[in-house]
Amino acid sequence: MTAGILNINKPQGVTSFSIVKRVRRLTGVKKVGHAGTLDPIADGVLPICLGRATRIVDYIVGQPKLYRATVRFGSATDTYDADGETVVTGDTSALTRTAVETALAGFVGEILQMPPMYSALKYQGRPLYDYARAGQTVPREARTVRIYRIDVLRFEDPVAEIELEVGQGAYVRSVAHDVGEQLGCYAHMERLTRVSSGPFHLDDALQLEELEAAAERGEWQELLAPVDCVLESWRAALLGELHSRDVRQGRLLELRPARSERLELETPCRAYSEDGEFLAILTYRGGNRWQPDKVFSAQ
Repeated sequence: MTAGILNINKPQGVTSFSIVKRVRRLTGVKKVGHAGTLDPIADGVLPICLGRATRIVDYIVGQPKLYRATVRFGSATDTYDADGETVVTGDTSALTRTAVETALAGFVGEILQMPPMYSALKYQGRPLYDYARAGQTVPREARTVRIYRIDVLRFEDPVAEIELEVGQGAYVRSVAHDVGEQLGCYAHMERLTRVSSGPFHLDDALQLEELEAAAERGEWQELLAPVDCVLESWRAALLGELHSRDVRQGRLLELRPARSERLELETPCRAYSEDGEFLAILTYRGGNRWQPDKVFSAQ
């Protein structure tokens, strides 16, 4: 069964789901999913998981992401980006690069962020953007997100180009909106590029035309990154024949670490057969016991 990850460079103007449908059509693989939505206005790295690789989507989404964003000061929009309608304008005549850098520095670290109404988060089973398009505002809760760093790459009033490294769930357009409010001149995100997502980088991303050409030649599988490339920072276990068979059948294993150490419960581990086949993700249950949580090898 085909399993792997395509690092796609999503172009502007299309949805992430449309890329999934296109990959499904080109490859003939039915089980396909993306790891982290990019809005139509955004471009850049969009990891597409195929087959059993869809089972590690959460691990990709949970890793840090690097973005470059263009923020236009002087107006705020209802969507917090350039696709929305302007709702308020402000004066940027006194705005300086130093003021922008100082304000943005306050967003670094663990912060409470209010998600925008135009987002896929759900309220009573419906996406928030459904309510927003109907002109309704519904209750939202601020969420704790982590922003590792923000650098101002360029500033020329009223536009700043910034680079941000963020954790799971952080909205870059909310940062643009919120910093505009803090500075009193309002702002929105004009452009967004995802430079990296976990181990996947824009420099190595595939253009859709490259994937199409490879599919026509019947060589698209050569473009797949292995499923376990996302998990390379984890510990690994090399299993003998009997343990490999137990893993494939989902049985609890008893394994001793190669070196003496205290392991936290729920510690994850990659499991491989003696010939190097990636078998499963194991989770530590205590007492040298490991549970196969996600099995990738066929029985």
